[in-house]
Amino acid sequence: MSETANRVTKARLLHSLHHGAEPLVLPNAWDALSARLVARAGAAAIATTSSGVAWSLGAPDGDMLARSLAVDLIARVAAAVDIPVTADIESGYAPDPTGVAETIRQVLAAGAVGVNLEDSAHGGSTALRPVAEQRERVAAARRAAEEVGVPLYLNARVDVFLRGAGEGGALLDTTLERARAYLDEGASGVFVPGVTDPEIIRTLVDNLDAPVNVLTGPGAPTIQELAAAGAARVSVGSGLTQSAYAVAERAAVELLTKGTYQSLERGYEYGELDTLMRTNTPPRAHPAPTS
Repeated sequence: MSETANRVTKARLLHSLHHGAEPLVLPNAWDALSARLVARAGAAAIATTSSGVAWSLGAPDGDMLARSLAVDLIARVAAAVDIPVTADIESGYAPDPTGVAETIRQVLAAGAVGVNLEDSAHGGSTALRPVAEQRERVAAARRAAEEVGVPLYLNARVDVFLRGAGEGGALLDTTLERARAYLDEGASGVFVPGVTDPEIIRTLVDNLDAPVNVLTGPGAPTIQELAAAGAARVSVGSGLTQSAYAVAERAAVELLTKGTYQSLERGYEYGELDTLMRTNTPPRAHPAPTS
């Protein structure tokens, strides 16, 4: 099978995973090894976290990472697993629609078959890009994918709730307005971080003709509760990365202050991780243990 045919197959699979009986659950990865571990745990697809990727490469989140570094990381993740990869590309690593299109071409060439494209305006005069501007960016992303011949899963991220761009009921109305505009330009689904209330999720699902993705974490409803509200996709963003870095600091503090190693006791054996990265065959996802 050619590379293009393989990516088309993976892209179609990624689309189908958003329309199953259960939501697509994505424990976000930030490098090749975390991607292999997530796949081994049973994930049906791999999603990268833009913040985790940026931090690991020495940059802050929020459109501060060079596109070349992001694309190189995406290529490493895609090469490490044999399941679909969807990449968080922030607002497209480009100032204009032409640049967004080029990012999409590079991301597809790197092996990913899905992207998150957000409407936040980092460093801009407003929290969010104007709707008309973001429509152009979404449309450019879709056209670029069509030109390549890969049915990209384009997850349009609407940051109204996340950035507090409105008040009260206006948040929901503005989210729906923006989501519909992006869907009109070729988005495949809608991602609304900052919303975990099942009632609001149900309203979004009932009023949008597309899969709805939510961001979850400690204190949020369970996956089962989010699924009951109609969420088609659930991800944890930088959650895994944050936890991994927390363990790293706790272990460092213990080592430097107490001279002990208890924080390291639950880590993997060196050989297990090294072997996981030495194999040329990416691990296939398997069902996670039930007990």
